[in-house]
Amino acid sequence: MQISNYQEKYKQDIIRLILHIQNEEAKINLPLDEQPDLNDIPAYYQKDGGDFWVATENDSVIGTIAFMNYGNGNAVMKKFFVDAAWRNQKVGLKLYTTLLQRLEEEGYRLVLLDTPSVATASHRFYEKAGFKRTSLSELPFEYHYPDRDSYLYLLKLSHSESIS
Repeated sequence: MQISNYQEKYKQDIIRLILHIQNEEAKINLPLDEQPDLNDIPAYYQKDGGDFWVATENDSVIGTIAFMNYGNGNAVMKKFFVDAAWRNQKVGLKLYTTLLQRLEEEGYRLVLLDTPSVATASHRFYEKAGFKRTSLSELPFEYHYPDRDSYLYLLKLSHSESIS
């Protein structure tokens, strides 16, 4: 398995993977037209200091993770998906570790994510990783998200304790 930065050649496989997990597995019915970021990953994620990574095996997409820079040490983790056949093989952990290392290196203090309420396995992963469930009114910055039935999670990065 390899983890690399987004490349245009993976675009259709990324869209296929994410839509399958969202709509076939989780049944949240979130169409592509409500996710314009998937059609222009460089503009949504890689500009302004964010990034998007792809996990591949034999050049096939098996997972994704991304973040958006929200300024002032705030990041929003997005598009964290792993193909069902690879979920017990630490692909998600490797993607998450790649993201976390980058955020720590660049001095981010807070990481926000939204996740469908039905994604209970994801909730366990996030909680084990130190994320705390929060509400929209408790967020330290303005945030909008497309899914109408999502939970919000917030992670304070370890070095943030020394930053005021």
